[in-house]
Amino acid sequence: MVAKLEEAEDALGFASGMAAISAVALTLLEPGDKLVCVKNCYPDAYRLFEVILKRFKINVVYVDGLDLPAINEALYGAKLFYTESPTSWTMEALEVGALAKLAHKHGAFVAIDNSWASPIFQKPIKLGVDIVIHTASKYLGGHSDVIAGVIASSKTMIDKIRDSRLYVGGKLSPFDAWLLIRGLRTLPIRVKAVGESALELARRLSKNPMVEKVCHPGLEKLPDGLIGTTGLFSFVFKENVNIQIFIDALKIFKIGVSWGGHESLILPASIVLQQAAQPNSATDFGVSPRSVRIYIGLEGTENLWQDLSEAINSASEYRR
Repeated sequence: MVAKLEEAEDALGFASGMAAISAVALTLLEPGDKLVCVKNCYPDAYRLFEVILKRFKINVVYVDGLDLPAINEALYGAKLFYTESPTSWTMEALEVGALAKLAHKHGAFVAIDNSWASPIFQKPIKLGVDIVIHTASKYLGGHSDVIAGVIASSKTMIDKIRDSRLYVGGKLSPFDAWLLIRGLRTLPIRVKAVGESALELARRLSKNPMVEKVCHPGLEKLPDGLIGTTGLFSFVFKENVNIQIFIDALKIFKIGVSWGGHESLILPASIVLQQAAQPNSATDFGVSPRSVRIYIGLEGTENLWQDLSEAINSASEYRR
């Protein structure tokens, strides 16, 4: 089903999204190889690259996904270019087709985490990407009750990656595969619903005097190949807002790290910045402590806005 949605030749299930990302790295990279990765990538992927890959003498270089000249320079001698679009926290939507063309010019494979856009709004294979990765715990599963990963690619590449999955114990269980199939049946309806609601709330937040910046791809012109937006974005409060009061005042939104289900979630950057696990991509790439990541679920848009606006009012009044 995922292969068909992604318009790929084949797809392979994994026990988690990180198992899928790890399998790609283990399949393609050897000691002495070079990996180029966009900044503000998924924190656990960042730790994999920094802690595990570097231990095995793989050179990892991080680039601004919007800086094509810098990427072109970094790609000299690279074996793999790894990207997300949009990026984590900063939510920068990248020109995936241009990036893939650039990487291929240097003879590098291109892998992308397509969990945010889903195959409903972005089909990276059609844009020239070699390997599409999904943390299927997010939109593909859609019910916050399964941990899984999926890779879509050519049959030749999937056959190579299948061996890596076998060796590191990353197989998807039958029951989790069944849960994933269940979620895929409603994928188009869900991502379109949360996307419409999230964009409306992002527009309203951008007009709120207590909000300094809203990071949502839909507030600007979308790059070629990205035809819609989904439910995850972030925003930055001004200094006169007490973020802890804001979080405590919310009634519908709950604190949550994962996303992609039917419930709306909130995650202040302070929680991520204070994580004991190191290295920390949020810290290393300068995520503001006044940032808040927000996931919009399937609750009513007006109910969610009332919850957000009342909490913002409470948090700003506290500082007066």
